[in-house]
Amino acid sequence: MFTGIITDIGTVAARESGRYVIASSYKAPTIEIGASICCDGVCLTVTSVEQDDGGSRFGVDVSNETRSKTTLGDWSPGRRVNLERSLTLGAEMGGHVVSGHVDGLATIVDIRVDGESTRFSFEVPEHLALYIAPKGSISLDGTSLTVNEVSAARFGVNLIPHSLKTTTWGEKSRGDKVNLEVDLFARYVARLMEFRK
Repeated sequence: MFTGIITDIGTVAARESGRYVIASSYKAPTIEIGASICCDGVCLTVTSVEQDDGGSRFGVDVSNETRSKTTLGDWSPGRRVNLERSLTLGAEMGGHVVSGHVDGLATIVDIRVDGESTRFSFEVPEHLALYIAPKGSISLDGTSLTVNEVSAARFGVNLIPHSLKTTTWGEKSRGDKVNLEVDLFARYVARLMEFRK
């Protein structure tokens, strides 16, 4: 499990079919084989680790299913990705409960300055719009964000300057696709409501 609070920006160092190597500032001795690291919102299992200039390079194997349902199919060397290590007991829960299981892709349809922050607007597949509610939580490329408004299959969020600097959000453009995970609790509430019909 994760919280959606990004702790590093990694760089895809290599890709060979379904195997990716990601360079990060995480210290190599602190990463265990089999550990889970959330990479742009996708929970991936570490299969190799090596020291790299004070940081690390860790390898992950990605299935065809994951590549087809997320942005990972488009990743190439040089791409920067949001990273978060798995939650440990007793750690501060700063965002919301994130599983790292991506539900689908959201497309950025607008980016504009909104006071001191930046407002991003997204469009999502209709079957996912049901789970997105104003003032609810959502994970986009692994970042825990609060939904501002919802209109049919579109919704908006605001990012403060700190978030733009410490994540890859400052590099995003209109038309980009991002990994979307709806709020875990919203998914269960919707499922329960199906049984009440």
